[in-house]
Amino acid sequence: MPMQALLASARRECRFLLGSPWDLALATWIPCLLLILMAWLFSSGVPRELPIAVVDLDRSAISRDVVRHLQASPGLTVSEQPVSLQSAFSLARALKVYGVVYIPAGTGHDIQRSGNASLFSYFNASYQVAGQAVARDIDAAVQAVSARLAVAEVALSRGPGSVRAAPVAVQSTVLFNPSRSYEHFLLGLLFPAILHMAMCVAMVGAFGRELRDATIQDWLRDSHNRLLPAVIGKITPYFLLFTVYGAAGLLWLLVMNGTGVAGGLTWLILGQALMYLGYAAIALLFVAITRNMVSALSMAGLYAGTSLAFSGATFPLQGAPWFTRLWSDLLPYTAYLKLQAQQLDMGSALTVSLWPMGTLLLFVLVAGAGGVVLLRRASRDPSAWGRR
Repeated sequence: MPMQALLASARRECRFLLGSPWDLALATWIPCLLLILMAWLFSSGVPRELPIAVVDLDRSAISRDVVRHLQASPGLTVSEQPVSLQSAFSLARALKVYGVVYIPAGTGHDIQRSGNASLFSYFNASYQVAGQAVARDIDAAVQAVSARLAVAEVALSRGPGSVRAAPVAVQSTVLFNPSRSYEHFLLGLLFPAILHMAMCVAMVGAFGRELRDATIQDWLRDSHNRLLPAVIGKITPYFLLFTVYGAAGLLWLLVMNGTGVAGGLTWLILGQALMYLGYAAIALLFVAITRNMVSALSMAGLYAGTSLAFSGATFPLQGAPWFTRLWSDLLPYTAYLKLQAQQLDMGSALTVSLWPMGTLLLFVLVAGAGGVVLLRRASRDPSAWGRR
C-alpha cells in the first residue's frame, strides 16, 4: 500500500507537470540551458592572451628579450607599450590591461655590472582571477629570462664562479587540479549550485501549490491518505531528473579535465543525490512553516541563493565571523562541495568522506521529518489553504 500511494503521488505530479509548461520548464530545460550556458562560458579552461602593458624605459637587448618572452607566454599578450608608468596605470584603470610590467632605464647595464636588477610587476586585484593569472605568467616569463641571463651575461662578464644558485629555493608542486583549470574549478562549483537552487525552488512550488490551490486534500486522497509516501512520490520525479543532470555535469567535468576521478564516482553521484533530497526536504519545511507559497519561495531564494558565497570554496571560512561559519554549516551545498573535492580531485579515503555524506543525510532526515509533521497539521487546517 505505501508503494501504491507513492506511485500514485508521482503519477499525479507528472500529469501536472505535463499540463503546466512553466513548472515543467523549471524542472527540465531551464536548468539544462543554464548548465550548457555555463559550460560554454568557461570552455576555455585556462585564461589565454590576457592583455598587459609593458613600460620599457631601458630599450636594451635584455629588455627586448623580456618583452619577447612575455609575448610568447600563452596566457599573456603585450597589447600596449606606453612611454610612462602613469600612462600604463591609466590603461589599467580603463580596463584595457590586467597587468603592467615596468622595466626601468639602466636595467641591462645593472645586470652586466652587478649581476642583478629589478623589474616591477603590477596586476589588477579587482579582477582576482585574471589578475593572479597575469602575475603568475609574468613571473614565469621573467624567471625564464633570468635563468638564461645567469649564463649568457653574468657568467661571461664576471666569470663562471660568480654564478651561484640561491641558498634557499622553493619548488612548488600543484597537488590537485594540476592544470590549474578555471573551467574545472568554476564549473565544479556552478553546476551543483545551479541545480540545487532550481531543485529547491521547484520543490517549493510543488508543495506550495497544494496549499495555495487548496488541493492538498485531493492530493492526499489520490495517495490513499498516506502523507509520507505522498511526499516521497511528489519528490521522486524531480529527484530523478536532477540526479541525472548532476551526473551529466560530473561527466562533463571528467571529460574536460581528462584525468578521471581521483576517488569514487559512485560516492559523488550518491552525494549529489543526497544533496538534492536535502534541499527537497528543506523546501518542504519552508512550505510547512510558512503555509504560504510566496513566503516559502522567498526563504528558498535567500537560503539556496547564498550557498556559493558561504560554502568556503571561493573564500576561506577560517577566521570568519561565527554567523558566517554557522550559516555555512547549515547549507547542504557546503557538505557536498567537501565531498566533491575529496572524491573528484583529492582521492580521499571513504572514511574521510563519510562525515560530509552523513551531514547530507542528516539534512534529509531532520528537515524532512519536521516538514512532514508540520505539513500534516496544515493539511488538517482549512485556514492554511488558499493563501496567496
